[in-house]
Amino acid sequence: MTPRRSHDRSTLSLRLWEWTGTALVNLLVLTLVATYLSPIVYMLFTAVKEDNQFNDIDAPVWPAQPVTYEYQGARYVIYRVPTEQGVREWALVEPHRQESSFVDPQHPEAGLIAWKGQWRTLEKVYQVSISLGSFEFLWRVMDLPRLLRNTLIVTALSEIGVLLSSIAVAYGFARFRIPYGRALFFLMIATIIIPDKITLIPTYFIFVRVLGWNGTWLPLIVPHFFGNAILIFLLRQNFKVVPRELDEAAMLDGAGPLRTLVSVILPNCLPAVATVALLHFFYAWNEAQVAGLYLGINPDLYTISFGVQNYQSRFPPPNALQASALLAMAVPVLVLFLAQRFFMRDMVVTGAEKPRAEGKDRRSVDRDLARRT
Repeated sequence: MTPRRSHDRSTLSLRLWEWTGTALVNLLVLTLVATYLSPIVYMLFTAVKEDNQFNDIDAPVWPAQPVTYEYQGARYVIYRVPTEQGVREWALVEPHRQESSFVDPQHPEAGLIAWKGQWRTLEKVYQVSISLGSFEFLWRVMDLPRLLRNTLIVTALSEIGVLLSSIAVAYGFARFRIPYGRALFFLMIATIIIPDKITLIPTYFIFVRVLGWNGTWLPLIVPHFFGNAILIFLLRQNFKVVPRELDEAAMLDGAGPLRTLVSVILPNCLPAVATVALLHFFYAWNEAQVAGLYLGINPDLYTISFGVQNYQSRFPPPNALQASALLAMAVPVLVLFLAQRFFMRDMVVTGAEKPRAEGKDRRSVDRDLARRT
């Protein structure tokens, strides 16, 4: 065996192993994704089923209805009937315990066909049947337009508050020398580990007994104007990534701290700001505990998450139950789909600076900074 042939065989074996490994990894990933998405697929199938399918023990998992055939002014269910000529799809006209009568939909002129056997052991013929009746019912019963309007108002106002406050606090921690700034920052981070149930009673007492905000949107909106520790942490880490030379260049051009934030910091951290906005949007949209605590006495101000939860507590049928869950999650999924190119793009939470190109002197770096500003 020549050395060249041995080398070609080794290369072929290496490529074969590489292809096999890649295929196995892809198969594993697809299996995990399919397993993760299976509850959502089942939820979608259940939401578009008709009510009578849940009473049919032979019905398939997907939305389907038995195929029927009209014979002499009445409709009969079609079954798969084993015969000497093979399996036939006949309509059951006269069911009996030992011998039943069927009609062939392809040749109805032949009349009734006698078949010996237990008809209950036969398999029905199903066809896909999608029903949107549960969605139409929920649109009327739950007053979804009102729930959507309320949720959008609460989400938009709290979004504005949390962005303004979180950006301001994160900018202060990232760029200014604050007395005991590090201790204050770690104290703020420590508040993340405090369970919400611990602060639930004190905040409820303040909002209801002191401020009289029960039955209003204020408890759902005002707290977000004081920032969020997790969002402040994410923004502060991204603000620290932006080189300080950009701030100095902006100061030389006469920009103050606010102008530097708006014109220099935020444009370079736009993906992080978009991510923070999306994270809060998902939280505000799915918030049901606080909404149920303060809005329970005022049904006109219900948000969609609490409205759906309140409806599901009444033991609705399975299709309406799953349809209500789909309606509650439809808007966040749509928003995430439209903003996916911003979500977590260029997200840096380690605090490490972005690597600069090697071999550049100070003059070339200054030119790059001038171009970026």
